[in-house]
Amino acid sequence: MLRKILISVLVVMGACLGGCASVPMAPESEDLALKQFEAPDPGKSGIYVYRNSVVGQALKKGVFIDGEYLGKTANKVYFYKQIEAGSHVLATESEFGNNELAFEAEEGNNYFFEQYIKMGVFVGGANVKAVTEAEGEEGVSQCKLGLSPSS
Repeated sequence: MLRKILISVLVVMGACLGGCASVPMAPESEDLALKQFEAPDPGKSGIYVYRNSVVGQALKKGVFIDGEYLGKTANKVYFYKQIEAGSHVLATESEFGNNELAFEAEEGNNYFFEQYIKMGVFVGGANVKAVTEAEGEEGVSQCKLGLSPSS
């Protein structure tokens, strides 16, 4: 009996950790253009939020900037948005609410944030962290552009 329970638990964990989730994707031409990492429009800052992780590939997690929904990430997916310079809050849904990261954006700069999945009590949680431009460009280059509801 214990063996059957253990096998069932392992199968469920494998599905949660190893499966792939899908989300709506933007056209390839838009994806390729954003991977040129050009400066944002005058008076604006650009933000890239990407997810490129081994853990929690079956999970989809929402991402928000200043309360505005950007979309749900899956593994190897990123979002891009131009924002006004100034103070902002990037958030991601997690197991028991949103995790937030406050940051300052300067005009003319691109900023990169990695969303990562972490172990949770019932399901995997998510969080975001700022990364360097070099790390961010590398991470985004390995991902595809997700389709934002506002696109």
